[in-house]
Amino acid sequence: MQRLIEFITARKTAWIVLVVAAALSAAVFAVGSGSSAETAPGVGLPDSAESARVAALQESLPGADATSALLVFSRDGEVLSAADISAVTAAAADLSAESLDGVVPPPTVSEDATAALVVVPLETVSDVSAQAERAADLRSIAAADLPSGLTVLLTGPEGFAVDVAAVFDGADVTLLLTTVLVVAVLLLITYRSPWLWLVPLTVVGLADGLAAIVAVRVAAAAGIALDASVTGILSVLVFGAGTNYALLLIARYREELRLEEDRHVAMARALRGAGPAILASGGTVVLSLLTLLFAQLTGNRALGLACATGILVAMLFALVVLPAALVIFGRGLFWPYIPRFGSADAARRGVWFRLGTLVARRPVVVAILGVLVLGGLAAAVPQVRVGLAQTERFTAVPEAVVGQNVLADAFSAGSGSPVVVLANSSEIDRVLRAAQGVDGVDSVREGRSDGGITQVDVVLDAAAETPESFAAVTALRAELSQLDGADALVGGLDAQTLDVNEAQRADQNLVIPLILVLVLLVLVLLLRAVIAPVLLLLTVVASFFGSLGASWLLFQSIFGFPAIDTTVVLFSFLFLVALGVDYNIFLVTRAREEARTQGTREGMIRALSSTGGVITSAGVLLAAVFAVLGVLPLITLTQIGIIVCIGVLIDTLLVRTVLVPALAFIVGEAFWWPSRARAQADAADRTAATAPVGPSSS
Repeated sequence: MQRLIEFITARKTAWIVLVVAAALSAAVFAVGSGSSAETAPGVGLPDSAESARVAALQESLPGADATSALLVFSRDGEVLSAADISAVTAAAADLSAESLDGVVPPPTVSEDATAALVVVPLETVSDVSAQAERAADLRSIAAADLPSGLTVLLTGPEGFAVDVAAVFDGADVTLLLTTVLVVAVLLLITYRSPWLWLVPLTVVGLADGLAAIVAVRVAAAAGIALDASVTGILSVLVFGAGTNYALLLIARYREELRLEEDRHVAMARALRGAGPAILASGGTVVLSLLTLLFAQLTGNRALGLACATGILVAMLFALVVLPAALVIFGRGLFWPYIPRFGSADAARRGVWFRLGTLVARRPVVVAILGVLVLGGLAAAVPQVRVGLAQTERFTAVPEAVVGQNVLADAFSAGSGSPVVVLANSSEIDRVLRAAQGVDGVDSVREGRSDGGITQVDVVLDAAAETPESFAAVTALRAELSQLDGADALVGGLDAQTLDVNEAQRADQNLVIPLILVLVLLVLVLLLRAVIAPVLLLLTVVASFFGSLGASWLLFQSIFGFPAIDTTVVLFSFLFLVALGVDYNIFLVTRAREEARTQGTREGMIRALSSTGGVITSAGVLLAAVFAVLGVLPLITLTQIGIIVCIGVLIDTLLVRTVLVPALAFIVGEAFWWPSRARAQADAADRTAATAPVGPSSS
């Protein structure tokens, strides 16, 4: 390891590291990700889920490769005139050229005559660009020659698929530009140098570009396709974590430049000092992300694999490319605040030193206040509601949602997304009668059949993806399961969402304990202690619940979100715990290093004075980077961004800089139990204290 560090930082070989890194990066960019088509977010249910089994069996039915576009014509709640109905009928005829078989059924007019529905059968298309072009054609044809005031909205499966894809259209560019701008501004403020910030920003930006390509390749090898939501989170995570590692290394490098005249020696010492903390923190994040591979939902596994790959790339660039890039420049890179050899470290007597000293005087009071603050914020957690309907997942209301609302008002609430029942054809009459008698069912209709199995379309009274519709699906499954010989299965949108929610809960119940065990083991191995890791893990968990409670209050009072999406709790917990441990590791590894010679109290104060600034800068930057997810009009990503942003700020400004030091001061030397490192320092202190002063009597 020593030889590798010297190779990275030496005067003659640092250039070689940069040239090799540039060549390998160019090769990766030249090869590319191998993926040319954009993919919309998928469902990712396991094959054993009932709705997934229905979807698989539907492939054997006639028209298995078909979907449908629902075009809703209305006049803002007014009754449609005869001229309006004629125009809609003409539009349906014109749309036949776009339909799957060249035929579009006549329009269906609601009982109150306020809306007309045209269903256009379409071939299933997976490429989002082709899907968007087809949707544009449908809208253009349907809207042509309509009477003034008569409007048409595209909704249904095709409409929602197009609108979700539109959320991510250009998302990579928007996220990248916004993230780069945020990181650049915060690095400029942090370093107060006109050019120092360019080095870490360039290195992390290159790592982000490579991570996107490598992650797609790795996921493809595992048989997983990454959608735009995963790649967006990946970019934010790589930028946030990579910049954090850069801040830690540069802060340690600045310290060493005051102690070493040769900048190459200073960088080698900085890398030896900061490297283990970066490896430990990054390794913790990677292991935490890989726990998602045990999840049922493909989307969770995709996120875990992609982001773990991204963190590995970020760590590699932080530990190899960044040191080589920094060391080729002189001390002038830090201008105008150049760390001169032999100069005093202002941090040793700065604001963080004074804060640590104040906390050390009243640690019990500080700890109680910190716990009360976190407990007060977490008090809102029991009120949190989980589960967003398809129509509630956008911050800006898209056309498909408006069309669905018009459809629900004019027709049966569930007409836009009927429940699909598949059963043996020989028992279909019994299935029809049983389904019609279930509470919450408005109507049933026999559909396609291959002779062996037959599809039944069930329209519910309740709107799609509501507690009422889920209750109806559950009741329908219970009723049909009692029909011997029918082998009835219930699928469709509501059943699928119900299965996704159950799978997400199962993933959450499995992955969260795994993350906690892994983080605890990493901390125990890193610190060679038990008390400190347990206390640190408790602070991270408390920080998560505090951020979740605070975020829910914001969602209710300011943003007006009706609930949080099913994936938000798991992903937010994963990012906050894994990344929150980063700051624990940055602080406590330095405190352990100082405690060997100074004792726990003084060691923690020195560690806080040395790392308080960089931890705060890193936390603010990471919070801002995750907040960037809010630029996309998808509530799921907005909620993840807000919860992680608040959680990181709580972690940085309260837990890591106040609560953790207070706990260390309260516990004292037992903080490191059962490590013996401090026992050796105590023996040295006692020897020095009892040694006679002045010349020996002998």
